[in-house]
Amino acid sequence: MDDKLDAIFSALADPTRRAILGRLANGKATVAELADPFELSQPAISKHLKVLEQAGLIRSGREANSRPRVLEPAALKTIADWIADYRRFWDQSFDRLDDYLSKVQGYEND
Repeated sequence: MDDKLDAIFSALADPTRRAILGRLANGKATVAELADPFELSQPAISKHLKVLEQAGLIRSGREANSRPRVLEPAALKTIADWIADYRRFWDQSFDRLDDYLSKVQGYEND
């Protein structure tokens, strides 16, 4: 699981790859369509796509003569589940802080 998370977060560390994922959230796209908004060569975009595929964030499809890429939701769920554990930690920490501040304010008003 740690290796999977490392690969996902490493892939997400690059702004171009995050933008590609944002585009794929709207539906499948070919390499040319994904390269269009960037000032990068098609080989450079292909390298980004390879990193995203290896991390499990996207996959290649097959349609006639093209291989459109699609978002792979299972990898995003892996991240969401990992983050949810930390969210519970922070929610509990803030609840304890709220309790403490309420107690302290109660002492000041006495």
